[in-house]
Amino acid sequence: MAEPQTKPRELSYVAAIAEAVRTVMAEQPEAFVAGEDVAGAGGVYGYYGGILQEFGPERVFDTPISEEGIVGLGVGAAATGCRPIIDLMFMDFMGECMDEIANQLAKMRYMFGGRATLPVTILSMAGAGASLAAQHSQSLEAWICHLPGLKVVMASTPYDAKGLIISAARDDNPVIVVLNKMSLAMTGQVPEEPYAIPIGEANILRSGSNYTIIAFGRMVHEALAAAKQLEPLGVDAEVIDLRSLQPFDGKAVMKSVRKTHRALVVHEAVRFGGFGGEIAAQIQELAFDYLDAPVARVGAPFSPVPFSPALETHYVPNAERIVAEAKQQLGL
Repeated sequence: MAEPQTKPRELSYVAAIAEAVRTVMAEQPEAFVAGEDVAGAGGVYGYYGGILQEFGPERVFDTPISEEGIVGLGVGAAATGCRPIIDLMFMDFMGECMDEIANQLAKMRYMFGGRATLPVTILSMAGAGASLAAQHSQSLEAWICHLPGLKVVMASTPYDAKGLIISAARDDNPVIVVLNKMSLAMTGQVPEEPYAIPIGEANILRSGSNYTIIAFGRMVHEALAAAKQLEPLGVDAEVIDLRSLQPFDGKAVMKSVRKTHRALVVHEAVRFGGFGGEIAAQIQELAFDYLDAPVARVGAPFSPVPFSPALETHYVPNAERIVAEAKQQLGL
């Protein structure tokens, strides 16, 4: 008699974050969690709920409202043997601690000739769509990707959220994990056992033959939706989820472009000066002879994120805008 098949385990994005943090805390005695409201309140989105009771106040504690102090705590603790998980509620607040990030966290290992390691994991929320207005809705990954010494990853699914956080915490270099607030309720298959996603490796989510769409974060799902809409037009799009921005998996991108001969890059951040420009530049440097059209880009307009739901909906890139850009690029 055949054994009954068990249904694949499903977790929400927010639950996957919580499980990853617990996994790290359990396997690393030197790990601790610090940030605003992470202990008593369990974090602004609840994914630290219960870890204070599980691991105690010496390993999970609230900090003053001082992002510079929080990151400074992480830098000092890491340099003396700890493996901190630092929570920055919103990515927008990195402006408050950019000196600690840019001049200490990113540079200390280099300046000490490798004798100091900085195994700091920073978790922060990015992205628009929740009517949190201009100071709580930005995608600023291009800022931190520009800093040598940092690794930057962006999780588009619950599976990636768990795996990338575990990988970040196991790394002896500082890693910033950029999460997306509009993805918190998304569900997906997540194994119960610990697993790590290699930092620096992109994921081919959809194989295609004549068009490449490169995305990361929440825009991965818009790219997949756009690929389906392009099918009736004869466009067989390959969709690449970068997952890791720094280091950037140029090998996977160039392999795809050399196959499809066309590329479009999409991100939620402002288009001007966004990370998509770096991707486009590398494509033209390393795969120019394979291109049948200029590299296209889709991003947010050069404006602060509006509070108005109607304006915000218009502001955030979506599948329809990706399709429109692709059609213009291809002359369809």
